[in-house]
Amino acid sequence: MNALKYAQQLVEFNSVSSRSNSNVSDFVQEQLKLLGCDVERVNYEDENGVAKSNVIGKLGRGPGGLAYFGHTDVVPADDWMFDEHGPFQPTVKDDRLYGRGSCDMKGSVACMLAAIKQVVSKDLQSPIYVTCTADEEIGYGGARKVVECSEIFQEMVAGEARGIVGEPTMLEVVHGHKGTYGIVATSRGEAAHSSTRAGLNANLAMIPFLQEMKTIHDESESNREWQNDEFDPPTISWNIGINDHTHAINIKPPQSVCTVYFRPMPGQDPEKIVQRARQAAELCGLEFSVPRTASPMYVDPKSPYVLEVLELANREKPQTVSYGTDGCIFHEMKNLVVLGPGSIEKAHTADEWIALEQLEKGTELYQKLIDRWCI
Repeated sequence: MNALKYAQQLVEFNSVSSRSNSNVSDFVQEQLKLLGCDVERVNYEDENGVAKSNVIGKLGRGPGGLAYFGHTDVVPADDWMFDEHGPFQPTVKDDRLYGRGSCDMKGSVACMLAAIKQVVSKDLQSPIYVTCTADEEIGYGGARKVVECSEIFQEMVAGEARGIVGEPTMLEVVHGHKGTYGIVATSRGEAAHSSTRAGLNANLAMIPFLQEMKTIHDESESNREWQNDEFDPPTISWNIGINDHTHAINIKPPQSVCTVYFRPMPGQDPEKIVQRARQAAELCGLEFSVPRTASPMYVDPKSPYVLEVLELANREKPQTVSYGTDGCIFHEMKNLVVLGPGSIEKAHTADEWIALEQLEKGTELYQKLIDRWCI
């Protein structure tokens, strides 16, 4: 089976992050076993009680080798633009494969499966590892469980396997990306008709907090402490959201919620800025939480590993990106880059697609990595 066939079958699974990914994980597990891999399953329930699965496969013995990381969950497809085929009906036209997850990142997983299929008859001197996680799109929950529970993952770390996160980079070598932090501040009030003295508008306590959030935003755009020219944009992208959940303009809102999402870069101390936001919330009498944190992924662009991957990928220099990957969680991996087929510009879009040429080139490159490090 080539990468296109694998990708078509993977896209058929509706594995939006709010749903269970058990079915697509069953498929990945079956394919890995057909390729001769030993398979480990790390199952868990997410915060909503939905069953989730990570699949970790290993082919071959010994230390080192290649460790590939992908994810099987996808973002929602409620805005899908085509009437003639749905988001989970993989469709080939104009040398592209359309479908939710085709680019981010089931196409990449398909390339790795196809690459392994090309080498199963060869004698491996070092192992090939394949890890497919859940919940990458909503906070890297699957990757956290892999680090916590997987014996095969600890084997990769101990053997210093060469790690590849297969997110779409157009097969450019990415040595670093930003982290992700999310904070939530909630003001409580009491609903009442706005014409009366009753109730309490929750936004009144939120307004001064929002002013401090804007001050932090403005400082982060100008203060070099929160900038890094290795990235584009070079800022932490301090993004403020606000919602009082009120459906009528004449009702005092009983709650007001502010969310801030930002992307710290290497060498920065995100806790410093989180503590400042926490203090502002306390002064305003707001509830405050930090539901998600993930550190940046960064490998020295001049390290021997990055230089070797550049050689194999036929690229002159590595890049950084501003989006996040499971690489935020796999810090124990000494050797790790992001390298995958497809363009991040097509991820999460209403017409998501991956070029068939990228599937072919991705398979060829992954097979090249296997030949170098495993055979």
